[in-house]
Amino acid sequence: MKKIALSLLAATMMFSGANMSAQDKYGPNREECIKYLSYYSEYYKQKNYDEAFPSWQKAYEICPATASENLFVHGSTLLRRAISQNAKDPEKSKELIETLLQLHDTRVANYPKRAVSILNSKGLDLHNYIKGDDERVYKEYKAIIDANKGETDGNIFLFEIEAATQLVQDGKLGAEDYINEYQANLEFVPEDKRPDFEGLFISSKVASCENLLELFTPRFAANPDDAELVSNIVKMMSITEGCTDNDLYLKAVTAMYANEPSHTSAYYLFRLHSSRGNNSEAIKYMEEAIASPESDNATDANYEYELALFCYKNNMSGKAFAAAQRASDLNPELSAKCYMLIGTIWGSTVCQGNEIERRSPYWVAVDYLTKAKNADPSLADEANNLIRQYAAYFPQTADAFMYDLTDGQPYRVSCGGMSASTTVRTQK
Repeated sequence: MKKIALSLLAATMMFSGANMSAQDKYGPNREECIKYLSYYSEYYKQKNYDEAFPSWQKAYEICPATASENLFVHGSTLLRRAISQNAKDPEKSKELIETLLQLHDTRVANYPKRAVSILNSKGLDLHNYIKGDDERVYKEYKAIIDANKGETDGNIFLFEIEAATQLVQDGKLGAEDYINEYQANLEFVPEDKRPDFEGLFISSKVASCENLLELFTPRFAANPDDAELVSNIVKMMSITEGCTDNDLYLKAVTAMYANEPSHTSAYYLFRLHSSRGNNSEAIKYMEEAIASPESDNATDANYEYELALFCYKNNMSGKAFAAAQRASDLNPELSAKCYMLIGTIWGSTVCQGNEIERRSPYWVAVDYLTKAKNADPSLADEANNLIRQYAAYFPQTADAFMYDLTDGQPYRVSCGGMSASTTVRTQK
């Protein structure tokens, strides 16, 4: 105890020995300010927080903010500890929480260079300590985001939309204000938080398609060439359930593509036109998406595979076959799925000609299905079922013999805009 007292005395003397020109730094109660700063600092260094806290409180009360930034840095740690210790005393806890929040504000005002990190800390403290007051925290989070913008801690965006959702549900915030706030923040939300941010927006049910149409239809009519507005309409309606099958969305995506062609906007147009049965338009836009220099091989492979599925479902076997082959070439990880699709395409293709020419596509189908299950064993059951079905359509040995064909002999199949090399097989 004697050692601590000597340390405190030495620290006080050190503060007191400071140049008298620093009078303003410590305020009119200079000696008292220095004394309590030194007392709490010494205890704090020794991690004796229980002893440090009363002296810190006195220093915070009488010292100006300019006395030491550590008064705020250490104070936030001591206050959070005190809040935890007084959790069972609501009145005391509330007083300490308000002091902590006021401490952040005072520090920002006096040490603006560190405002970003201070406000982010305040946002986290608001979330941890202020419960059941959505109006207050919403306004506080909004102020933090307005100040920090893209430097806002990603969690604060989530906290704000949670509070906003509750306010809408309580009738204290309009749907339009909610949507506008979401849009304003969307560009600042970090990539790793975006799925959660969008998920909260979707699950809130606030931005229904009806609300979006009511909000954006007149805006688009007034400013159809506003690229930012068009982009916002597309983004918002894309993540809202059941909100892409309407004229506004089609017009907005088309305008977005006209303003700034990209693989993303071309892909949106593919999806739109494909859902409306505009097959030639759909294919045109998907091919433009794939041709875009902005998209990488992995993206193009996914586009090609989706195009292959679309063409197959719309009886365009040749285009489906070619697209699936390109998808496999661009991304080998998709090969098994592509082989499975190609096998199905060949197996459902009706070819004209003699007995062999009509049945030969089943050989190619089985070839690709075998490759599919070898590439991905999880496809084995599905592939084997199809192989059994298609093998039942192999020609009889006698029929093959009539055309001078025997099992294992090379054979070239050309049909429906497709061609492939295979081997003769007959029913056993």
